[in-house]
Amino acid sequence: MSVLFSSYTNGKSIECGCDEAGRGCLAGPVVAAAVILPDGFENRLLDDSKKLTARQREQMRTVIEKEAVAWAVAETSAEEIDRINILQASIKAMHKAISSLKTRDGIAIVPQLILVDGNRFVDYKDIPHVCIVKGDAKYASIAAASILAKTHRDELMSRLACEYPGYGWEKNMAYPTKAHRQAIKALGATPLHRKSFKLTED
Repeated sequence: MSVLFSSYTNGKSIECGCDEAGRGCLAGPVVAAAVILPDGFENRLLDDSKKLTARQREQMRTVIEKEAVAWAVAETSAEEIDRINILQASIKAMHKAISSLKTRDGIAIVPQLILVDGNRFVDYKDIPHVCIVKGDAKYASIAAASILAKTHRDELMSRLACEYPGYGWEKNMAYPTKAHRQAIKALGATPLHRKSFKLTED
């Protein structure tokens, strides 16, 4: 696994890492996570969620949810994605996650710095933020957020696959695979499909 920076400010600020999952999917919500890790947090498995197996992600999800100072997950629906566009919906989900941060004792906690994976964000209140391209492979808190966002969304799409069978969401998680597009063409779009996206290839 890669070696991640444990902190952007060397422990001088309460840092919150943010990332999202499902931005490129054809159906379902975009899910974002916000994570504040304890100073000096290290785990040999912690990495960008895309570099981990499903089993490793679930293992790290348990560790993060147990050991993080605070964490939260939030989503923006497919309907709202269609209404405000996927970038704004992703940022809105991140804002919702940040606003929901609480310690294990249920005490709300406000970060002093927000680390965001990618290159686009909108100010959250008066808290400074830093956008970091491929930040989920560089900073521990963003990597942790990427894992929580991915595992929570995968779990959700697996449940929704039972309600809307035939699209393979339990395997493709609603990403634009050939089989998913063919299913949309054969069965039609569900209420959870993003109508503003190109759902079929014709």
